[in-house]
Amino acid sequence: MERYTMSGYDVINTRAPRLDAPDKATGRAKYIDDLRMPGMLFGALLQSPLAHAKILNIDATEARRLSGVKCILTADDTGMVQYGVSPARYDETIFCKEKVRYVGDEIAAVAAVDLETAQKAVSLIKVDYEELPAVFTPEAAMAEGAPVIHDDYPGNLCAEVHQEFGDVEAAFKECDLIRTDTFKNKRQDAAFLEPNGCVADYDHMGYLTLHTSTQVPHYVQRTVAMVLGLPVGKVRVIKPYVGGGFGPKAAANPMELAASLLSIKTGRPIKMNYDREQVFLFSRARHQFTHVLTTGVKKDGTLLALKNECYLEGGAYASFGIATVYYAGSLLGGPYKLPNMKYDGYRVYTNKPACGAQRGHGGVAARAAWEQQLDVIAEELGMDPIELRLKNMMSAGDVTCNDLNMSSLGMKECIEAVRDGSGWTEKRGKTPKGKGIGMACGFFVSGAGYPIYRSDTYHSTVSIKLSEDGGTAHVYTGAAEIGQGSDTTMAMIAAEALGVPLDQVSISSGDTEFGVDLGAYSSRQTLMTGHATKMAAESVKAQVLEVLSQALDVPIEEMDVKKGRIVFKKTKPDFELIRTRYIKEHRGWKDQPIGDELTFREAARVAYLARGTIVGTGKYKPGELGGKFKGAAVGTSPAYGCSAQVVQLSVDLETGKVSVDRMTDAHDCGFAINRTSVEAQMEGSLSMGLGEAMFEEVKFDEKGHVLNANLGEYKIPTALDMPPIDAIIVESNEPNGPFGAKEVGEGAIMPTIPAILNAVYDATGVRIWELPLTPERVYMALKKKKER
Repeated sequence: MERYTMSGYDVINTRAPRLDAPDKATGRAKYIDDLRMPGMLFGALLQSPLAHAKILNIDATEARRLSGVKCILTADDTGMVQYGVSPARYDETIFCKEKVRYVGDEIAAVAAVDLETAQKAVSLIKVDYEELPAVFTPEAAMAEGAPVIHDDYPGNLCAEVHQEFGDVEAAFKECDLIRTDTFKNKRQDAAFLEPNGCVADYDHMGYLTLHTSTQVPHYVQRTVAMVLGLPVGKVRVIKPYVGGGFGPKAAANPMELAASLLSIKTGRPIKMNYDREQVFLFSRARHQFTHVLTTGVKKDGTLLALKNECYLEGGAYASFGIATVYYAGSLLGGPYKLPNMKYDGYRVYTNKPACGAQRGHGGVAARAAWEQQLDVIAEELGMDPIELRLKNMMSAGDVTCNDLNMSSLGMKECIEAVRDGSGWTEKRGKTPKGKGIGMACGFFVSGAGYPIYRSDTYHSTVSIKLSEDGGTAHVYTGAAEIGQGSDTTMAMIAAEALGVPLDQVSISSGDTEFGVDLGAYSSRQTLMTGHATKMAAESVKAQVLEVLSQALDVPIEEMDVKKGRIVFKKTKPDFELIRTRYIKEHRGWKDQPIGDELTFREAARVAYLARGTIVGTGKYKPGELGGKFKGAAVGTSPAYGCSAQVVQLSVDLETGKVSVDRMTDAHDCGFAINRTSVEAQMEGSLSMGLGEAMFEEVKFDEKGHVLNANLGEYKIPTALDMPPIDAIIVESNEPNGPFGAKEVGEGAIMPTIPAILNAVYDATGVRIWELPLTPERVYMALKKKKER
């Protein structure tokens, strides 16, 4: 097991600067709001002010008369084609026709010569409503006689899951200790800095180009084509620089569809943006989960059984919810040896904005609940929390009770790393009153094993084209660089596999014309796009060496490419004719090849002259994964990342204010392609986890309006809230990953919340089972303890 650098590589496993850093640092980066086109119009949406109501009439007469208005669309113009994330739960239309289901539901769209005119026109559209009773909690939505939000889903059940692996009730009879606890998080917003935006441009040849701030160009392309009735080949989606995604930008949104249709109707480019309140109304961020967990163990700490009952408050539409409700159960299958597991999950419609996927999709609350419960069990058994976890830890090669295969697993090494790095042994049980130390573990997929729609499609296709002079390898991928560093990672993988320096690789990404890529979600791009990139680079390298082998009469297996030079493993041949021809072809150039080594660009030029443009292609999709039971597709992955974390904090016992003092985190990423980026992803996850634990909650009034739909009142961590972080990279060499790499982007968030909760208990003696840890909540818990 490697905790530090794996040697033997020239480009990967180093600290390469981000390729996009200069553009972002100097202001050259173009985000969606920077995009301008000749003749561009501006769009605005009319959204419902009511949480649940029938639409009796829509009158846009006055709005159409307003000077500068070019087009107004309602459901009568767009039709009622249903769409969504999962085909099993298509329940959305571009605009509402008969009723609205939450405050913010879309009713109409306007295109005008400027934004002010568009917004004025929206205000002039008159809608007559008949307000209906609304439900805002799972309890109210599932109550007998509750108003039905979707006629197709009586009882307001969007999805329910019932799974059992082993025999939980029989296992409980063998247990020495059984404990039940209830945990509740709160709805969160992803709080990305850049609101959603797009520019749609439909040309006279019938091609639609949609520039949009998205994580998933491929899925947006398919949805737009389906809903608007266009061939997929006539829809091009281009992702510019993106100011964060974190999950809510992982599907098509009504604004993209409305802008596209407005462009088709007007024949002009349409620009639309959400403001910050609309970001909160669109939501598609973290669900509110209520987990009731019952865990049974032997007196020596051996885990025997887990029963998990979960209710998800999902909002008005399904979005990712059908996957979320499965993840809330399946991801507790690892990383511990758990022979018996039962899960009952209910994803419930309410009259709030729809929830979807957010970093650590579906598993964050479940992990927070169980990791805190494991600490309670350890205390009741008189065991150190680390001892309990190590006793039950899986190893590489193990398979969970729900058929998740641990092809690599550095969990033990992660625990040992944070134990040693934090001084756990010296500090545990010895901290002064008000000071605490806590730990927890995490576990997550390294890419969803199956696409969102049923298909045998490749998850990623990549092409690499050599310039005709051989000096540059250009990588083309549909992968979505959203700030996580995937462009740099793919360039590094291409450079290493090809055998050239990083500065000889350029990359173009985020465009559906460049290939199929399912996008930036479920921590998939390093493993999946990385595989396709590596294959494409190896193809290019093989083509060049094949031609060179013929030109020099050297067997291909006796040659390689390293650091931009051809390596001859045996006798070095005479390549004077190749060099002479190259120099003659490039008279006047100042960087002519010199020395006694043949450069890759000389060899690549020979290949071009023999075969034309050299293009290598790569593709990736996982092999057969998981079990055959219903829902087995959700949670399966070609690999799993894991992490451990120790948090040290202080609690003001007079006010309840919690201050995190230090965080020590270790993550098994399989193999670090870019060590700096791995650490950055770890630190970003810790920041989001800290925010969810301490501050974040989307609040509503009794009518379903968001009360804190801005970044002034919706609190997220700033640099001043973040403590010193020790980020430790653990490398387990994943056999299913490119160069042994797997995920880090989402899985690193998993242990943060429970580590904080366990540290709060260590500091105060109080267990808190509801988030966030506001001073008020902590103070009241301390007060109740005193009263007892």
